[in-house]
Formats: sequence, structure tokens, C-alpha cells
Amino acid sequence: MNYPAETLAELSRWLGDEARRMTILGEGNTSATLGTDTFLVKASGSNLGTLTPSDLVECRAAPLLELISHDQVSDDDVDSALLRCRQNPEAKRPSVEALFHAYLLSLPGIRFVGHTHPDSVTSILCSPAAEDFATRRIFPDQVVCCGPASVLVPYADPGVWLAQKIRECTEAYIHVHQAPPRVILLLNHGVITLGPTPESVKAAMQMTIKSAAIFMGAKSLGGPNFLTEATIQRIAGRRDEHYRQAALKL
Repeated sequence: MNYPAETLAELSRWLGDEARRMTILGEGNTSATLGTDTFLVKASGSNLGTLTPSDLVECRAAPLLELISHDQVSDDDVDSALLRCRQNPEAKRPSVEALFHAYLLSLPGIRFVGHTHPDSVTSILCSPAAEDFATRRIFPDQVVCCGPASVLVPYADPGVWLAQKIRECTEAYIHVHQAPPRVILLLNHGVITLGPTPESVKAAMQMTIKSAAIFMGAKSLGGPNFLTEATIQRIAGRRDEHYRQAALKL
């Protein structure tokens, strides 16, 4: 096991701390890869803010990846796959969103995934401004921590349909940017951040929330003034920013 369950539990509690206003009650979920075919994911109904290793389920990715490759899937099919993928048949039921975690953890360089519902970000995602927020950038640190753009996913029913939409939109992003995204925004739902370390998940989440606050503030003042594409690419390619990303474990 490359990353013990306590590492993921710590990340979960950090994301679920009510003072950060990212999740309440049983909202949100997290995951971490354990190798080529297995991963840890939050158990269904667990609270991120109080999560312990006993609230994590070790799952095999293959049954879940196979399920999201099919067009016709029933609720019974989903239930069966979620129970069948558990390494320990006596373990708790994994979150239904284990389906999209299985896909995202299969991307190159991705070892941790966090999903939350921050007030500020979700407010934008429930508005007509969501596309501008996702696809454009307004200040340099947003580019450094969140990438040149975010994936924007149309609303889909949580479970297999959402996982399929996330896969479709993420693959389109990778085709354009030649790298996995750091931030995935779900319309009328919430935000996913992903990366090689817990720090990368935290940084992208924090910066997405800060970006949402700045975006809404700029909107109220007649903006935002968006960065040009040339400026975004310049920031993304700067050597000093790559050094800073490495120092921050992004």
C-alpha cells in the first residue's frame, strides 16, 4: 500500500472541517489509489469531517470501470457492482460516486481525489456564469494551482451517469490540454480536485474557492477582466512557477 488509509482519512477530515464550509453532514467524498487496480474510497453515508480509516473501503477498479463503459445500466447493476468491487466482502458499502473515483484514479499521475460542495463555488455552478468561471482565468495563482482551465460537466444523476459524463468531459479536456485536469466543476452540484498528492488536492480546492469569491466580487463591479490565453499559457509554462508547484507538492 503506497499511501496508508490514515493519509486519506486526514485529507478527508481537512476537506470536511465545517469551519472551511466545503461540506456538511454526509456530503462529499474522497479517494486514493493503492496500485494498478485497487483504491480506497469513502464509505457511503460517512462524514468527511469525522472520517477514520474504518470509514474507507478498499475497492477493485475493474468492475466499476467496466460498468461505466455500458450504455444501458440499471440501479440493480450499480448496486451489484459496488458490492462486488469490495476487496473485503464484509466491508461497508462504498459511495456511489466510487464510480467516478475509479475513472479519475486511472488517469496518469493522479493518486488522490477530493469532492466537496463549497457554498461559493456551488453558487456559481447554479448560475448562468458557470461556463465563464470554468473555462476562463482571472489571476495568476488560479492558473498555477487550478490549471489553465477547469472541466465543466453538465448536471447528471449521481452514479453511473455522472461518472460517464465526467469521463466524456475529462477526455475532451485531455485531448486539448494534453494533461489531466486539476479541477472538475459539476453543474448544480459541486467541485472535484485531483492530483498526485494530498497537498495538490487541497491547493486546487482552496484556490477554486478563492477564485469563486474573486469572480463574484469582480462580477459585482462590472467584470471580471479575464486573462488572455497568451497570458495563461505564459504563466503555465514559467520555470519559476514549475519550481513553486514542486515545492508546494502540487
